[in-house]
Amino acid sequence: MSYQLSAVVADAELLREETRELDHAVLGELRQDFALLPVTPQLVLELTGDPPDYLTDEPGPEQPFELVLSPALTEVLARWSVRGPLAYVEAEFAGGTGHQAAAVWLGGALAWGPRFDAALDGPRPAWPINAALVELGVEPGRWIDPFAELGLHVERSTEGWLAHGRRGLSADYWDELADEWESRQ
Repeated sequence: MSYQLSAVVADAELLREETRELDHAVLGELRQDFALLPVTPQLVLELTGDPPDYLTDEPGPEQPFELVLSPALTEVLARWSVRGPLAYVEAEFAGGTGHQAAAVWLGGALAWGPRFDAALDGPRPAWPINAALVELGVEPGRWIDPFAELGLHVERSTEGWLAHGRRGLSADYWDELADEWESRQ
């Protein structure tokens, strides 16, 4: 199975406030009062006034994100982070190979990262997205890691998260469906 994500993760109220007047902002509800903002070309254009730019090569430690974080886009993220920490996260996997990367802004500046990992052979807490989520304040819970704790595994793509947000679903949606199905059996 493949997985692809390009998103901003932050406190749900912070993202609601910062995106309430944007036409192309769709929030996906996560656990622990967090939300996910899928980053699409339309959203980047609306936020910056310029179309997004993408790497022509594979991302790596020197350039960790496929989406080139332009000065205008990083300025938006920095401005939003004055109200609280936020992370930009990317992941792409297919057939057992891929990568993930993350960076965290706080207090109007880049505060952590960016970090990139294509091996993911270290401990799960050190993986870029998990480590960034801890920086945001994600608390441990019953799930295997912060990624799953928030419910980032619920959808498999940025487009899936757009549909998820447009339908107003929670990160527990699939669990609730499974519980309902089990209660009927």
